[in-house]
Amino acid sequence: MIKIDRMRLNDVKLNPAQILVLGFAAVIFIGAILLNLPIATKTGESIGFINALFTSTSAVCVTGLVVVDTGTYWTVFGQVIILLLIQIGGLGFMTMATFMALIFGRRISLRERLVMQEALNQFNIEGIVRLTQYILITTFTIEGIGAILLSIKFIPIYGLWKGIGYSIFHAISAFCNAGFDLIGDFRSLVPFANDALINLTVCFLIVAGGLGYTVVLEILQKRNFKKFSLHSKVVLVATASLLFIGFIVILALEYSNPNTMGTLPLKGKLLSAFFHSVTPRTAGFNTLPTDQLTMAAIFFTIVLMFIGGSPAGTAGGVKTTTAGVLIWTIISEIRGKEDTEIFHRRLPREIMSRSLAIIGIAMALVMIVTMILTITEKGHGFLEIFFETTSAFGTVGLSLGITSQLTLLGKIIISLTMFAGRLGPLTVALALASQQRKNKGVYKYPEEKVIVG
Repeated sequence: MIKIDRMRLNDVKLNPAQILVLGFAAVIFIGAILLNLPIATKTGESIGFINALFTSTSAVCVTGLVVVDTGTYWTVFGQVIILLLIQIGGLGFMTMATFMALIFGRRISLRERLVMQEALNQFNIEGIVRLTQYILITTFTIEGIGAILLSIKFIPIYGLWKGIGYSIFHAISAFCNAGFDLIGDFRSLVPFANDALINLTVCFLIVAGGLGYTVVLEILQKRNFKKFSLHSKVVLVATASLLFIGFIVILALEYSNPNTMGTLPLKGKLLSAFFHSVTPRTAGFNTLPTDQLTMAAIFFTIVLMFIGGSPAGTAGGVKTTTAGVLIWTIISEIRGKEDTEIFHRRLPREIMSRSLAIIGIAMALVMIVTMILTITEKGHGFLEIFFETTSAFGTVGLSLGITSQLTLLGKIIISLTMFAGRLGPLTVALALASQQRKNKGVYKYPEEKVIVG
């Protein structure tokens, strides 16, 4: 009887996408149980499982949406748990599992390498363990540098040990694009709007985490744009373009707004405009009160949040490369070219189809969730709900102030949206699918055209 049960268990095989989904879910539930303990809150009372689950999901999915203030509500124990969840979520649970396996000298199996390949969005399995080692070293090094720079400001303000703790927490939160802060009273980094060191350090950490590990490693190793892979070129060009456009647009829209930049000196205006062009790329920190932005700036922020950062990193959204491929495809179509050409390279149809699928699923998810929340969250306007939904999907963490006021059902829906956004809409879809292209290449149906446009 035991042999039969074992055989049945062995027959149950999960694909890499399903393993990723279940792995992240397990980490979230463990985090929720720990955060639900009375020892995690300063009041000594349990926060309630749904609120603990929401916070754990936000941390593991490196989002930053919170129902209570992180700096004033949680004890040091609770804050450490949140920080660990952010680090696991930023690196990915498979990367952390590999890290532990390497420490204890355990061999990485072929199945584990396949899951790592899926988690890191790599094209092949060769060198995947070595890449993971580089990722761990690079991550801890960049976070360490960020913590040292932040401590220059935080130690004089908060004292030695609290300043060091704040520096480490915010460095990890920024690099992992999480957006959790300990400043208190839901202020994020608004008190430091004029501080160049804190602004630029946090921006550097956000961009470094959002570029993706493969791009960061390629920059460190090759140091020459012409030698970079097509992927890295697309990421860097798309990131630079979005940062520049975001800076100009936000500066123009908010320059005279008395509730945001209007009262700041020129230095503060420039820093705030640049910071706000960076943070919607899934980071969630803010130096301007988000709910005081102009309507145009709020809508522009939604667009940036939907695009997000880049693959194989800590960022969410549909990703810069996905948006880039779609834009280049449109340009190639307008020019009358049959293929999508980028930097004198031709993209395979598979990449274009995947990009279209990701954007299509993402748009459908955001629209459906927004529509449902307009029913469940009666006291809030459409723009507030649309902003909250996009922020959750893009794992950004910016909010117009409605997160703590969400209903029980609203918190569950936003939690699921954050989960889908962190893993990627296509990964979740593949995990839910019963078959994954098993018949690919076996046969093809006759071709026929459809009128479009």
